[in-house]
This record gives sequence, structure tokens and C-alpha cells, in this order.
Amino acid sequence: MKNLLAALAITGMTLVSASAMAGEDFAKYDGDGNGTISMSEAKVNPSLVEQFTQLDSNADGELSESEFANFKG
Repeated sequence: MKNLLAALAITGMTLVSASAMAGEDFAKYDGDGNGTISMSEAKVNPSLVEQFTQLDSNADGELSESEFANFKG
């Protein structure tokens, strides 16, 4: 039981840390601060441009923070 709780705590901290890092990256790409990443903003990272269409799950031409969370850069 003690090991299970330790494993869950470590997993939770890892997820929070990854989420915080993704949020920092999102803000870096969201140049105009409107809460989305446009294709023109994404062009600073070739990997993001390559994945943009796949990440844009609602096909609105912009990445929300939740869509960007799936970016593997």
C-alpha cells in the first residue's frame, strides 16, 4: 500500500510538471497572447508546423492549449 501511494504521488507530480512545462511552451508560441496558436505563430518551430493539422482537432486553423498539449516536439 505504501509503495502504491508513493507511485501515485510520483505520477501526479510528473503530470503536473509536464503540464506546467507545456503551459510555458504554449505561452512562448502564442505570440499575440490571444489564447491560441496560429499557423504563423507556429512557424518558429518546424516540428509544430509539421504536426499542426493533426493537432488542430476541431480544424479551426488555431491550436488551443488543450490541442497543443498533444504536441510531441
